[in-house]
Amino acid sequence: MKVLMINGSPRPNGNTARALQEMETVFAQEGIETEIVHVGNKDIRGCIGCRKCKETGKCVFDDLVNETAHKFEACDGLVVGSPVYYASANATLVAFLQRLFFSTHFDKTMKVGAAVASARRGGLTATYDELNKFFGIAGMPIAGGQYWNGVHGSAPGEAAEDTEGMQQMRTLARNMAFLMQSIALGKEKYGLPEKEKLTFTNFIY
Repeated sequence: MKVLMINGSPRPNGNTARALQEMETVFAQEGIETEIVHVGNKDIRGCIGCRKCKETGKCVFDDLVNETAHKFEACDGLVVGSPVYYASANATLVAFLQRLFFSTHFDKTMKVGAAVASARRGGLTATYDELNKFFGIAGMPIAGGQYWNGVHGSAPGEAAEDTEGMQQMRTLARNMAFLMQSIALGKEKYGLPEKEKLTFTNFIY
């Protein structure tokens, strides 16, 4: 099994990275492969709604989004971590996720998603909620831990001193591993849930 981890911080060795590393340790113990993609330090432009991806199967802006798409398709779980900026996720990360989810047309049903937020003090739950919406719209079960998934720290690496936060990351990783393994067994026995043809309205007609 494989988990794709997205680091939305511009600091590859900051507190968001430290949270993801704590999860990586548990995944390794569970025999789950991981890969981290660093997004926050890249130049990622936002979606312009051109819908060219519907014709070509990829985003018209050929950057890290298209490079990550096949990794997303191949993974069993997706962890997205972000620092908190003004009680929300890093804008670069949000632009990346909007384009990644919109431009990829493979079935994401039953890939497990998990959101992680890192803050000096506040805004964790708002960022956590924001990130979880990407999983919800894609039919991805959301892994929970023992609290709202987040760590606290200001200086780079300081989150390691947040003992409860680090425990949250380990619990989240264990729960996510169990959920992915259980879904794999369920798919073997029952397959995926039946899908109806999408009903799409714009609230006018």
